[in-house]
Amino acid sequence: MPADPSLLKSLQQGGYILYVRHGDATVGADSPSINFNDCSTQRNLSEAGRSQAVSYGNALRQLHIPVQVPVVASPFCRTKETAELAFGAGNVRTDPFWVRIYQLGGSVPPAQQEAVLQALSAQLEIPPPPGTNKVIMAHSFPPGVGLGEIKSVGTVVIKPKGQGNGYDIAGRFDLDELNSP
Repeated sequence: MPADPSLLKSLQQGGYILYVRHGDATVGADSPSINFNDCSTQRNLSEAGRSQAVSYGNALRQLHIPVQVPVVASPFCRTKETAELAFGAGNVRTDPFWVRIYQLGGSVPPAQQEAVLQALSAQLEIPPPPGTNKVIMAHSFPPGVGLGEIKSVGTVVIKPKGQGNGYDIAGRFDLDELNSP
């Protein structure tokens, strides 16, 4: 089923944040002593994940959806590589904040989870420059937390309402819906 045509038309005008989960990763787990500069200490993109990333970037370009560069990515190798394959290696900036979203998948005390979600709201309230969309390449959330579960290269479309005013979720789509005619 294709993505909502009216949503795609809105994205062509800009003003949204595309929160995207990285592509399919290899099986296994990240090392407890993860080093963001050493990809061998973490799960990395699988071949399918690399293909998803390229396909995602191509789909946005074919749909004429403007993207603000640099694209923001979590410092994990799998998120950086997804962003680089989709938008070009020179068009990605890592932001350590997004590691906090990844950490929500572990056992996080409620007060810490609340602090992370408040910080997330603050990030998602800021509109991108006119005529463009901000892309954040990061991680899924635990069920019922934050933006919820997100498939590989799935996208949550956020409409920022300005600092301190929150945001709306304008829609969601996955790669198959984006590539459907």
